[in-house]
Amino acid sequence: MYKHKLKSALVLRHPWTFTLRVLKAFRANQGLLLAGAVAYYALLSIVPLLILTVIALSHFVDQAELLMTLGRYLEWLVPGQSAAIIAELAHFLLHRDVMGWVLLVSMLFFSSLAFTVLENAMSVVFHHRVAIRRRHFLVSAVIPYAYILCLGAGLLLVTLVAGSLQAMGEQQVTFLWRDWSLTGVSGLLLYLLGFAGEVFVLTSIYLVMPVGRPSLAHALVGALVAALLWELSRRLLIWYFSTLSQIGTVYGSLTTAIAVLLSLELAATLLLLGAQVISEYERLEVGGADKPPQAFSTEP
Repeated sequence: MYKHKLKSALVLRHPWTFTLRVLKAFRANQGLLLAGAVAYYALLSIVPLLILTVIALSHFVDQAELLMTLGRYLEWLVPGQSAAIIAELAHFLLHRDVMGWVLLVSMLFFSSLAFTVLENAMSVVFHHRVAIRRRHFLVSAVIPYAYILCLGAGLLLVTLVAGSLQAMGEQQVTFLWRDWSLTGVSGLLLYLLGFAGEVFVLTSIYLVMPVGRPSLAHALVGALVAALLWELSRRLLIWYFSTLSQIGTVYGSLTTAIAVLLSLELAATLLLLGAQVISEYERLEVGGADKPPQAFSTEP
């Protein structure tokens, strides 16, 4: 506890030094290259994962309501492109009766790829943990599918809560002889629900994906850093796509895929940057904040 307080005080006294240390370590670990790999496999995984999730949850929740919730919160992950993804998803669901076991198994495989690559990227960022303790390969094989089940349960809960908040927004209260609409309150609560869900998912990733048993406080700090940076970034992406971008002219029919890949790469970069914050804080030595970070190496 005393060492933790000393580290916190050191970071608060020299925030820019610590930030520079994180950025140097991120560059030394080829963070942008790792983010590109995570984004590529996330692009392959996102549609099969959504298809499996919607097919499973449509037995409990109305499909139209489920797609509406997905569309709203996909805007957090792929700003400006959620409508195109939901349209493709709805088109597939209209013909889901032709889905056989081969297609089901292949979708399960592709939906787990992003988690597998993310775990490998986390191993690079937290290489000081991997050198001490390695994870059993069976645990690594089970994690993606357990995570898919947890995400499906979370989506079911969010759909139910979001439906209640939307119903509340259609009501009004009478106060001081005036009728006050609850639409603004409902919209604010939906936004806070999305942000809280984002922080929760990021925290869970930082707790589960790296090897070892990390601190909940460290994971929460890394999640808040990544979530706040993503909030700023996704608003810039929305502004860019709606005003300055000529991506449709350049890429034509590939526009949606390129825009989604760009969004996913930026999101993956911030996700790994948040992990790098946690890693450098764990490796921080009191009195040695200016020690250059060591890059990941495959040499014995």
